[in-house]
Amino acid sequence: MDKNQIREFIARRAALELKDGDLVNLGIGLPTVVPDYIPEGVNVILQSENGLIGLGPTPEPGKEDKNLSNAGGGFVTLAKGASTFDSATSFGIIRGGHVDVTILGALQVDEKGNLANWMIPGKLTPGMGGAMDLLIGAKKVILAMEHTAKGSHKIMKECNLPLTAAGQVNLIITEMGVMEITPEGIVLKEINPEFTLEEVQAATEAKLIIAADLKPVQQ
Repeated sequence: MDKNQIREFIARRAALELKDGDLVNLGIGLPTVVPDYIPEGVNVILQSENGLIGLGPTPEPGKEDKNLSNAGGGFVTLAKGASTFDSATSFGIIRGGHVDVTILGALQVDEKGNLANWMIPGKLTPGMGGAMDLLIGAKKVILAMEHTAKGSHKIMKECNLPLTAAGQVNLIITEMGVMEITPEGIVLKEINPEFTLEEVQAATEAKLIIAADLKPVQQ
């Protein structure tokens, strides 16, 4: 799969985790394309930490409103009934436990559900942003990410980058499969048929637990 096919594959599967009526926060990058694949009949409310609830579809090229952007600076639209407000209110919603699902990217995640997604030591970083609050405040945390980075492991036995939060990740979705964080470790629940179990494990530092009812990745 090329880069675009990988992004679509991951986003399409992540969209299946969203339930009708969910209030959903999307991280920057790949998670922002998840709404393009939400199944028909499933209506979710999208929240952006910079002060928006009720985001609509990605604007068509040339029809962007420079006054409307998500937390990552990408152009957005507003659905009917949307609200805008200050960041303090937005973080009150997040910290108050009102977000049902957050979908984020990752630099590293490990078998304990620890996440590192905000900095690499020695490299310039703008700051942690709202990821720390989302990891603690959201009812469910999903990572939508490529399985490796330039051949290096991202799904670790133990993260070695500075953590964003500890023990908060519930589900990992990559181009190779769908993995659930459990007290026993990382359970591979779905596998992309383009890969073998041996290939998935070789691309994963943590030892995977293979679900007894392992299925192909839903699309």
